[in-house]
Amino acid sequence: MTSPGKLIDAYLQGAVDLRAVTAGMTREQQIARPIAGRWSTLEVLCHLADFEAVMAERMKRIIALPHALLLAADENDFLKELRYHDRDAEDELALIVATRKQMSHILRGLALERFQRTGVHSVKGLVTLEAAVQGAINHVNHHLPFVHEKRKALGLSPV
Repeated sequence: MTSPGKLIDAYLQGAVDLRAVTAGMTREQQIARPIAGRWSTLEVLCHLADFEAVMAERMKRIIALPHALLLAADENDFLKELRYHDRDAEDELALIVATRKQMSHILRGLALERFQRTGVHSVKGLVTLEAAVQGAINHVNHHLPFVHEKRKALGLSPV
């Protein structure tokens, strides 16, 4: 098991990395789709913010409820119905930062063995708290290269 401190630090770093990769982008650049068939930067941020809430709720359920049920969600339904291009990138980033800050306070107060507590995901089956936190870390890290790719396609300097 990764130490909880290192896990939580990596979890917090995701919000810092997101803010850095989107820094200096105009609204037009945020909503542009410079790569055919790919989401805009704003769509990526909205997706991450929406699923940040989902993942935080899953972590809270694992911590608080015995045999917690963790429901799956379809990112395409969220994209279709939640009007991503009508939203504000700074609001989405602020939500991610606030959620991660709140969860880090909760996580830092837990005993080591609590990170092995499980919930039951409706598709994946048993999930430990440690795996849920790692999943949130991996989710942002998975999407960061896509924003870098968009920056490059738009002719923006790398970060």
